[in-house]
Amino acid sequence: MAMRGKFDYDLKTLRQKLVEIGDLTKTALRQSIEAFQTKSIDQALEIIERDNKIDVLEEEINDFAILLIAKQQPVAIDLRRIIVAIKIATDIERIADFAVNIAKATIRMGDQPFVMETEKIVRMHHIALEMVSLGLKAYYDEDVELARKTSDMDDEVDELYGQIMKDLLQLTKNNQDSFAQANQLSLVARYIERTADHATNLAEHVIYLVKGRHYDLNG
Repeated sequence: MAMRGKFDYDLKTLRQKLVEIGDLTKTALRQSIEAFQTKSIDQALEIIERDNKIDVLEEEINDFAILLIAKQQPVAIDLRRIIVAIKIATDIERIADFAVNIAKATIRMGDQPFVMETEKIVRMHHIALEMVSLGLKAYYDEDVELARKTSDMDDEVDELYGQIMKDLLQLTKNNQDSFAQANQLSLVARYIERTADHATNLAEHVIYLVKGRHYDLNG
């Protein structure tokens, strides 16, 4: 196989690893909100146990990418593709960690009834999950417009997060017994908000890949 052909094959392999880690992470995110809503300890534990595969994949992606840089000494967009792959893998692994954190909070809350309505938390999570899906598709397609659409959705997540925190603050003022669970709910909301921030990072990486310039979309 000619050198360029081998390099293109290696880039395709790197991309496939990112597809795999992305799919695993999206599944973990979907299941984390399901476990939260149904108070399923078993499902929460499964999310935690499967996280190791995502961690291993991130290491594989980083090692493979660094090896490609060392062997091929790529330039211009080829170098950006490899650098962005490393950045994407890092953000995706962090998003998977947030799914694990939601699962752990679910376990800590146990089977006690929710002390407040959770519709805003669920809505917030659905938007964040869609952002992750769109951000990854933008990366796979190298689609700048889709990347911008992804980042634009972050405003609604931030708005919901602010509302949830106000609701929780008011709740604990009026009901001291709700404090323990309210603290866990605030953590869940924070993990979702951070998930959306990392999805916005995915969008930034796509724009850098295509345009060769860094843009801060989290501002």
